[in-house]
Amino acid sequence: MTLSELKTLIQNYVENDETTFTSTLNDIIKNAEERIFELVQFDFFKKNVTGVLTTGNRFLTAPSDYVLSTYLAVKDSNGDYTYLEKKHSSFMQEYSVDPTDASLRGKPLYYADYDKELSTASDNGSTLVLAPVPDSNYAVELQYVYKPASIVTNTTGTWLSTNARNGLLFACLSEAYLFMKGDAQLQEQYERRFQEEISRLKNRAEGRGRRDEYRFDSLRSQIT
Repeated sequence: MTLSELKTLIQNYVENDETTFTSTLNDIIKNAEERIFELVQFDFFKKNVTGVLTTGNRFLTAPSDYVLSTYLAVKDSNGDYTYLEKKHSSFMQEYSVDPTDASLRGKPLYYADYDKELSTASDNGSTLVLAPVPDSNYAVELQYVYKPASIVTNTTGTWLSTNARNGLLFACLSEAYLFMKGDAQLQEQYERRFQEEISRLKNRAEGRGRRDEYRFDSLRSQIT
């Protein structure tokens, strides 16, 4: 489903082609996509990247589209992986009381979000902190969740418009009818249908899609 097709569907459902409404459709669609992204954690919106930790540097800059991590692993010279345990940033300081003390360095075992920043021309974005402080250069692999581009930008279609068509449509209809301040009963129907579609998507993404995961720290939903 393209952006044009989605807009036509929305207008056909709510029977509204008024100028203010049509000029707001892009924002309505973005709000709908945001709801779905916040409610369902799709494995499709994950990336794996590699990097390098340097001796004495306890910080690692996350990719510019980083939202949250699913794992961080250190790979030693033998190619063996060590998956780090995620902690609160305060734990990092408690573990490495003096980050400048070379005698306290070692192979990192823990990591945390040090800060969360949007990547801009003057800011590199989010930073991760590790403990203990690396005693050598280590290769690392980070898997993280990113926020996908909107169909408003990728007008020919997105993963959501192709694989979660009903969820996206009814999210848009619920947002659109709320904007129109329409009949409360019809608004409830659109919202109820959206919640049904979200339940199906969570069943697929967080239920069946994660039954055999080795680690239990990722979001999971009970299969219904």
